[in-house]
Amino acid sequence: MGVLSFCLFVFWVSQVVFAQQTTDPNEVDALNRLIDYWNLRDNLNITNDPCIQNAAWANKQANPRVACDCSNNTCHITHLKIHALDISGELPSELFVLKELMNLDFGKNVLNGAIPAEIERLSNMQHLNLGINNFTGAVPQELGNLTKLITLDFGSNNFIGPLPTSLGKLTSLQELYINSSGVSGRIPQELANLKSLRTLWASDNLFTGKLPDFFGTLTKLRNLRLQGTLLEGPIPSSFSALKKLGDLRIGDLNGEDSSLEFLRDQKSLTILILRNCLLSGQIPDQLGNFSQLQELDLSFNKLTGQIPDSFQDLASLQYLYLGSNNLNGQLPANIIGPNLIAIDVSFNPLSGNLPQNSMRVGLSMNAVGTSINANNLQGKASGMLQCLKADFKCSNKVPSKTFSVKCGGTDQTSASGIEYEGDLESMGAASLYTSSDNLWAVSNTGNFISNPNGQQYLTQTGSQITGTLDSELYKTARISPSSLRYYGLGLQNGRYSVELHFAEIGMDDSHSWKGLGRRLFDVYIQGEIVLKDFNIKNEAGGSKKALIKTFEANVTNTIMDIHFFWAGKGTCCIPYQGTYGPLVSAIHVSQVSDGAGSSKKDKKRVGKLVGISMACVAGLVIISSVFYLWWIKEDSSQHMRIYTGHPGND
Repeated sequence: MGVLSFCLFVFWVSQVVFAQQTTDPNEVDALNRLIDYWNLRDNLNITNDPCIQNAAWANKQANPRVACDCSNNTCHITHLKIHALDISGELPSELFVLKELMNLDFGKNVLNGAIPAEIERLSNMQHLNLGINNFTGAVPQELGNLTKLITLDFGSNNFIGPLPTSLGKLTSLQELYINSSGVSGRIPQELANLKSLRTLWASDNLFTGKLPDFFGTLTKLRNLRLQGTLLEGPIPSSFSALKKLGDLRIGDLNGEDSSLEFLRDQKSLTILILRNCLLSGQIPDQLGNFSQLQELDLSFNKLTGQIPDSFQDLASLQYLYLGSNNLNGQLPANIIGPNLIAIDVSFNPLSGNLPQNSMRVGLSMNAVGTSINANNLQGKASGMLQCLKADFKCSNKVPSKTFSVKCGGTDQTSASGIEYEGDLESMGAASLYTSSDNLWAVSNTGNFISNPNGQQYLTQTGSQITGTLDSELYKTARISPSSLRYYGLGLQNGRYSVELHFAEIGMDDSHSWKGLGRRLFDVYIQGEIVLKDFNIKNEAGGSKKALIKTFEANVTNTIMDIHFFWAGKGTCCIPYQGTYGPLVSAIHVSQVSDGAGSSKKDKKRVGKLVGISMACVAGLVIISSVFYLWWIKEDSSQHMRIYTGHPGND
């Protein structure tokens, strides 16, 4: 009984103590002001102490969420989460009264203005999420005073200027998300102090200068993304020390060539993307020892030599992209492993036959622009597609002069009478499809990593498209995470008009955080860039608005190549992961002039001009002759009058 009584007494005391605990009144007042500022009473109706025990809003899954620490006599608010609720406006001063905050999540909203310097008051902060908002101005130096930070996210905003050097003081930082934040300039050397860093997303920023050598000293890095910047190569050899990397994505480098020699012992890699990095030299055999690799993308580089036989040992590999290099020889016989989903070797001087299992169900393969015997893949269009090679001269006895494609949709006739052929083929991550009449073809390369909707290369909307009489023409589109190409086949050589039809139907322009996405891509026609960092939504003045871009190009070898290319720019994850890459609604190509026909017309025009000139000269000669004869006759008559005494001379 004595022990039981003592336990009951301790329980009673604890309850009394807890009952006497109250939340700092300044924090309560500040929280209520924040709730009213953002009109959150319907979501967070706190009418008494916010730190009461077992409050619904303290649950880890709650949103909004308010949680407290009541370990002392006075409770303090330590967690505040208002995530994806479209709160707007600038950060109010009341926020910085909550000085005990350890976790602040304002991600996926439409907050704007500059981040106030007062943010340094939140010195206990460990996890700060301001990503996917509309913040502007410079990233404040005061963020560097939050030295307890473990996670910092201010990606997908509209900041300007460089990263503050003070971020180098965040030595406890493990995760840093600054992708698509708008920052520019050189990456500060001070970031070399972030030795605890495991994750760095820094793609789609205007970083300049060399790819920093000091990144190689951040040996705890497991996830590094640096695509779509203005950084220059080469990839430093110091990167060989990053042995814990599981996901490495570098792309779109300028400047000097890079090599793959830094890849030595990164055997934890599951995703390796070094796309468009000016990689030269040969692919090292040791890549075949990276047994955990699931995706390998070395496309759009200058790699030479043969594809290593060791690639046959990549049993976990699902996606392999080696297109647009200078690789030669034959494909390894057993390169198609048990888990391979897609392989792209397009636009390489490769030869020989297709490897074993190339026709396996569920596998997609793209060998366009090679000398591989790929008739089984390319069908009747195989010969026509050979015309893509510079050293292969083509002609067509019955050439076409036009083709029109309704990308991602069914056959359709426009208001002006143009007949668009449907393009509904369900393509894979390395696919080629040729139209039934062999007038055009389309190829796709790439997969949407982490997209919750899976690998979907077509998109559509039920909304009306404005700014056009052909709304239905823009309600569907083909999309790609990397490279999308349309080819006009068997065309008569000459000058062509190329109409590209766009409408942004994958990202909205609402006042919600879902309207903050930016899609950017490049467009090439016949290998020449015609659109750089093209943003459909900006050009059209909003989402679901029709936009037509018209260009002219020459066809000299019976084939037209229209290339939509993602260069790593634009947001990646709005409204969900894997929302990026080129999009096109329709294509109409028609001949403007025939080179031979123009020559005939020019000859006829010259003949006409010569004929007219000769006629004029002959006319002048005749008139002159008549005038001369008349003048001689008149002169003779006058002489006769003088000698005969004609009355006219009296």
